[in-house]
Amino acid sequence: MGRFNTKVGLKITLVVGTMWCAYLFTVLALVSAPSAFKTGDSIIIVGQNVQAAAADARAEATYDDAAAVLEEAKQIQAHQDAELEKIIGTVTTLVTKPA
Repeated sequence: MGRFNTKVGLKITLVVGTMWCAYLFTVLALVSAPSAFKTGDSIIIVGQNVQAAAADARAEATYDDAAAVLEEAKQIQAHQDAELEKIIGTVTTLVTKPA
């Protein structure tokens, strides 16, 4: 798959890197510019919106993971506290018990 991607990427670079392609992109930009200015949208803005949505989803997933870890840590702490109370109770009983 990596070799395929490399070959396709090289071919695209060779084609897109020509002056004919530069002329085509210039004409395309001039044709679509009035519409883009009228609506206020552009490919860059749409791309940024997609990236922002993906970043928001990742941030929410990270928050959910952190919240789950926190809850697990609270449960572990509660279990450790209960075990320590048992140990302290046993030691206290042993220490205060007359010999």
